[in-house]
Amino acid sequence: MVWCRHEMSTRVDQGVYAHAGALMKMILGADLSYVNEVEALGGVFYDQGQARDPFRILKDHGANLVRVRLWHTPTWTSYSTLADAQRTIRRARALDMAVLLNLHYSDTWADPAKQIVPAAWAALSDIDQLERAVYDYTYTVLDELNAQGLMPDYVQVGNEINTEIMVGAPHNGASINWPRNARLINAGISAVRVAGRVAGQQTATSPRIILHIAQPENVVPWFDAALAAGVHDFDVIGISYYPKWSTSSMEQAGQTIDQARRRYQTEVMIVETAYPWTLAAGQTDDHLLGPDSVLPAYAPTPQGQRDFLIDLTQTVLDAGGTGVIYWEPAWISTPDRPSTWENATFFDEQHHVHAGIEFLSHSYTKRARECR
Repeated sequence: MVWCRHEMSTRVDQGVYAHAGALMKMILGADLSYVNEVEALGGVFYDQGQARDPFRILKDHGANLVRVRLWHTPTWTSYSTLADAQRTIRRARALDMAVLLNLHYSDTWADPAKQIVPAAWAALSDIDQLERAVYDYTYTVLDELNAQGLMPDYVQVGNEINTEIMVGAPHNGASINWPRNARLINAGISAVRVAGRVAGQQTATSPRIILHIAQPENVVPWFDAALAAGVHDFDVIGISYYPKWSTSSMEQAGQTIDQARRRYQTEVMIVETAYPWTLAAGQTDDHLLGPDSVLPAYAPTPQGQRDFLIDLTQTVLDAGGTGVIYWEPAWISTPDRPSTWENATFFDEQHHVHAGIEFLSHSYTKRARECR
């Protein structure tokens, strides 16, 4: 018979907790990839009645990491380019915040429904050529960031790569060609490692590598298949957890985190999550997180959003996970461009900070799990 006893252990203050006799830093972060664009469109953020830098707002409320996405060569926007990502990283670094660079390996959104190869690589039907292109691009991006003193602390090799990466059309239910998939993923991993060794000799900043899967129920099947195919040398399993799109309860998400870190002997964190603070129409009633996103235990209010995030973070911590990153707390509506995410940000209708942001500064306690 196996039994477990939970006991209160070391309190988590300012993102640091004691684990196995060592100090561990808990990641409490936010994806701020939209901020540059929102501000250019006239968006203003308020805290305590004053207009303030949203990076500073998040930092002052407890965030210690900024996540930023990078598209290869988007022709439909001037944002999430390398130049835009550099600006975001500079803003984070100026506040001494860690950085997670999210490489989409696409010219647009990459997710389980679509992993579209960048146009620059579309004609590379030979796997050797595509593998080399992935390596060269990844290395070049990191080399340029390092030259400017902007080497990230974490690098995601792909975004929500549940389905086969760098293909020509949206996902149609086809199974993954794992020999091909593994070679492309490993090419990205290898480039990060080599660039990291160079950077480590110069600045002691060598990025940790994250592989990112959407929804907890997909984690173990995907990583079992990936490891069997030869994917290797990553540091962290990143998970998206959105109750709207997941079959896992919060408790089950915690169980997956515990299982994955033990099964693969790696760190696990939530790199994307969100919850609505209202269902009322603001500048738009076309919210991505609508009534189907609401859980019975958490009302769609600022307090409900806060409670969901505190409970999720505590669940992650108890399961041995190392962090929670919110997506995307500053994607507010602007005068000329409504945001379909405005009801899931940390800012109210007048763009003043509300209670949801308090999950970042909450005093967590890691509960030790003793099993016999």
